[in-house]
Amino acid sequence: MSPDNTVTAEEWDELLGHFERRKLALGDCGRAYGTDRAHEHACVRCPVLIVHATERPRLVEIRDNLLSRILEAEREGWLGEIEGLQSSLTHAEEKLAQLDAQIARKQEAVDLGIPTLREIVARTAAVAAPSEPS
Repeated sequence: MSPDNTVTAEEWDELLGHFERRKLALGDCGRAYGTDRAHEHACVRCPVLIVHATERPRLVEIRDNLLSRILEAEREGWLGEIEGLQSSLTHAEEKLAQLDAQIARKQEAVDLGIPTLREIVARTAAVAAPSEPS
């Protein structure tokens, strides 16, 4: 910060850049500032990747591509490739399962204990009904 406690343009740009660098194609990465990703599927393998629900089709595409690449590696005898691809596939499937669970939770109805209109009308009708003379 500058001596008068105002944020300089360079500091502001650095702060904004920090958040922009953490936005990924599939979602947001919770990795620490300045952490780089050294291998091809690091983001899929990363335990702090938060996949956006809108990116589910892309994640399915990545999983399907990994399956195809594993089959190709097995067919061609590229044994060194299979282990890395299998690790990425496992993580992609875990991310899909997490995402599906998150989507399902958001779609579930939550009972807040608030009576429905039908319940209110039924109670009101029962209270308002005059008793019959005996």
